[in-house]
Amino acid sequence: MSEMMDKSGENPFEDNVSVKSNGKLGVVNSLRRSIRRVAEKSPISIGGKDPKTPKQDDESASSPPPPSPNPNMSKFGDSIMKKGEQIRRSLRLTKKDNDKSSKQEALLPVSEGSMEEEKEEKVEEEELMEEMEEMDEMYELPEIPNTPLSVMQINNLIEMEVLEEAHLNLLSMRKEFQQEQQQHADDDSPMELAKKEKDLSLLYGNLRKKMGQLVRDSNSLPSRNKALLVLVARIIQEEEKRAEEPGGLPDSWMEAWREAVDEGVKAKVERVHLEKREQNDSWLAVHLGHLGKAIVDDLENVKKELRWSYPPSFKVFSTYVRSYHRVVGQHLKKLEVEVTEQKDLYALLYWILNRYKSDKIMGSLSLQPDMQAENSDLQLEDEFLKQLKEKYCRKVKEGMRSSLDRIIELEDEEVWSESKALIKEENILKSPFPMDIWTNIKSNAVNSGKVEAQLEVKVLSSCLEELKHFPSRFESEFRRRCSALRPQPLWTEYHIAYINSFTCLQEHMEGYEASCPGEVEGLKKEVKGLVVRLMEVLEEQFKEDVKPYLRRMMTRKWLNDDDDFKHLYSRTNQLSQHCGLMTPPHVQGFAGRLHLHVVKQYIGQLMMNNYSCKNRKHEKAAAKIRQQWNQLRDLFEEMESPHEWLHAVGDDLSNIIGQKSKMDIQNHLQPLVKHYPDFSKKHLVAVLYFRGLMRGREHQQILQKLSALKKEPNTSGSDRNQVLFGDMQVTVNTDCFSNLPFSCFSFWDN
Repeated sequence: MSEMMDKSGENPFEDNVSVKSNGKLGVVNSLRRSIRRVAEKSPISIGGKDPKTPKQDDESASSPPPPSPNPNMSKFGDSIMKKGEQIRRSLRLTKKDNDKSSKQEALLPVSEGSMEEEKEEKVEEEELMEEMEEMDEMYELPEIPNTPLSVMQINNLIEMEVLEEAHLNLLSMRKEFQQEQQQHADDDSPMELAKKEKDLSLLYGNLRKKMGQLVRDSNSLPSRNKALLVLVARIIQEEEKRAEEPGGLPDSWMEAWREAVDEGVKAKVERVHLEKREQNDSWLAVHLGHLGKAIVDDLENVKKELRWSYPPSFKVFSTYVRSYHRVVGQHLKKLEVEVTEQKDLYALLYWILNRYKSDKIMGSLSLQPDMQAENSDLQLEDEFLKQLKEKYCRKVKEGMRSSLDRIIELEDEEVWSESKALIKEENILKSPFPMDIWTNIKSNAVNSGKVEAQLEVKVLSSCLEELKHFPSRFESEFRRRCSALRPQPLWTEYHIAYINSFTCLQEHMEGYEASCPGEVEGLKKEVKGLVVRLMEVLEEQFKEDVKPYLRRMMTRKWLNDDDDFKHLYSRTNQLSQHCGLMTPPHVQGFAGRLHLHVVKQYIGQLMMNNYSCKNRKHEKAAAKIRQQWNQLRDLFEEMESPHEWLHAVGDDLSNIIGQKSKMDIQNHLQPLVKHYPDFSKKHLVAVLYFRGLMRGREHQQILQKLSALKKEPNTSGSDRNQVLFGDMQVTVNTDCFSNLPFSCFSFWDN
């Protein structure tokens, strides 16, 4: 500190703002240049010239200057010149013209001596940085002139950025105004007082405007202007103290300073490079990257340089951080209007919710520890983030629909239009589209989860909601394009493949049931409906195919010719092979329904009274039924039909039909009644008719035996829900009842 004192022992800053000698090197150096400019620019300092005064000749220029109208100001400027030179010598700094010349000089060959000098200066600068402190909160206001300068002179001082001198004269002018106002307190204010009040308002307005420009540009212009911020800060402090005194501006100077900071930040943000979408597909991601870097660079500069130009009460770093929160939030709101693509919406959301407060920007190590006490969240308009998420989810849903439509188009282009067989995976027939859909949804979920867990749930909900409509759209196009293939085996394979594929798709989506139970349940319902319809179409086609062959069973042609059964067996065998390509959840139910249909139709022909085996042909018929039944049973076992309870009916009926002795038939009724409790007397009458036994005492005894068996308790070991004969149609042949007494009809339906 002693080195900073002049020979008279005076502090070189006692007529200016108090700045510590261990302040930041850039600020001190800038202050030195600013102080020199105070003396150069002042129209009342020694050697100074009014910029509006015409240029004088050499003689007049060399003559002694006229006396200063304000001796205090002349002394002030002289003192500043002397002390500025002392600062330069004590810090041993060399003046650099500007950034450009510095860069050019760096490219020239450097001697060993200059390199050593540069290193020495760097070390000194680092030492000064370590000792850096904020300005003192307290300060001593320089002496206010007794007589202010003219309005024009004060305005010139403001324009030339001689702020302290201008402000001191404004305070002097304001003091005069207050005195005159008191003198005329009891009468109307004269015109001169009103004029002075107007002049004060205009000059204060210009001063605030100039200060606002300096604050706004302080983080962009060279460091020589940053020393003026010291004066700006002191003026703001002084005006805040005098806020209640007449003659000043009504609005807060601190608030005006914050607004100027906002304007400077806004200018910084608007200068960040932004390409058009047409020029760069990644325009937004690139812009946000540049924006993040600009924010960090600017706040680093605030932390390292600007903050030392202000007293602690200004909370400079906090003010700039909050300003960036506001300005960037407004900037993103404007950007959002231009964002229409899903990827750009994602980039914007990720930047807002993660990048901005990460260690890449607000959490940067270079901003620590100052940021630890600061909020790192953007200041966004109400509902903006919610609307942005909803817009993103809508785009995801639109993208999902387009993707699903494209899947249908590819299935048509690559499969249906080419009548191409679908692939088999582990002997299961399926299409690859379920994996494509699952991958798409998984990708959207994972990416949105990186942004926010809540967004992931919303995105999943949007995807599943759109997926719910996919089965019906797929079915509609499939039927339209492939109906002409019916009933070819390829048509059947397509149905089985899509039964498997949609089942697989549903299984994939069940993994999201915990997050989106309603949407998954809706999808299950749609998939189940589609699978049921595809199954029904296959069943209908099979029933239609085998219907003519089953209708000719138990006839004279059937007894002598195996062609119809061979066709029935071939078609059933083909279906069995197709069932081997179906996934387990569906194959058993499918096979079981067809198994029951074939059994009912095959056995049902015995109830039609189409043929009666006479002349001992019943033995041949029974042997044929047993042989064919075994073949059908083997097929349905291969198809994994769950209806094993149907296997016994063929043998049970064959035993009844094949008995040589009519009386022995009674001994073979019990297994049939046990296996099939719904077997009634009308069914037995039809079987006996086919056997060739239509009337007589043996016929009546057999019917009575059946009635007795059905009355016995615990004779049934079968599930009462297993119905085979109950809904089987029986054609009554009246010829067989011609010799029966009327009392026999009383138990016909028992």
